[in-house]
Amino acid sequence: MMAEAFAGKVVAVTGAARGIGRAIALAFAARGARVLGADMDPLPVEGVEMHRCDVADEDEVRRFLEHVGPVLHVLVNNAGISRFGDLESTPVALFDRVIAVNLRGTYLMSRFAVPLLRAAGEAAIINISSTRALMSEPNTEAYSASKGGILALTHALAMTLGPAVRVNAILPGWIDVIGEELRPEDHAQHPVGRVGRPEDIAAAALFLADPAQSGFMTGQQLVVDGGMTRKMIYVE
Repeated sequence: MMAEAFAGKVVAVTGAARGIGRAIALAFAARGARVLGADMDPLPVEGVEMHRCDVADEDEVRRFLEHVGPVLHVLVNNAGISRFGDLESTPVALFDRVIAVNLRGTYLMSRFAVPLLRAAGEAAIINISSTRALMSEPNTEAYSASKGGILALTHALAMTLGPAVRVNAILPGWIDVIGEELRPEDHAQHPVGRVGRPEDIAAAALFLADPAQSGFMTGQQLVVDGGMTRKMIYVE
């Protein structure tokens, strides 16, 4: 993709201070976009205008979008939290908070960004879900439910906002967002031979944001997991 592929475009990324969100924000900034980041802890990100925002709070979402301006070409709903715990002993409040940030936050940001997106004439929303929306481990109810809800919200928004706004979701698999010490077998279990990197998700976001490459895609789920959801695993 050309270095200035998004020159003159305005891009908003939630959860932009770290990990996947940071990689996405940097990728768009490197390609000429004006990038605004929203985060509860808005650490500096080179080339990105960072703002504090709790995406689960309607007033804070509205204030953040005031900084964006009258036009928004790409919205990346990446902000999310993961909280796991025993189903029977985990407080219900934890479930509520995960749903509030991951699902309600995606809904609020998308809803109140609509006038800005429509003003762009041709715009895209990219929602970051997870392969945990498709398969689960024990005691992941809140996170899995929130990410599954994002998939349903994605195709509903696509039907509501088309054709002016395309809406798609990315489902990351295991992405090393903290530079953890990985074992050879962690990489080897993936059909592509390695654990994912934040830049892998950023590349998918660039693809979905560019109408020249993905203009015939909306309401879709793009799995980026090194092939793990297609791998049959049996206990021998």
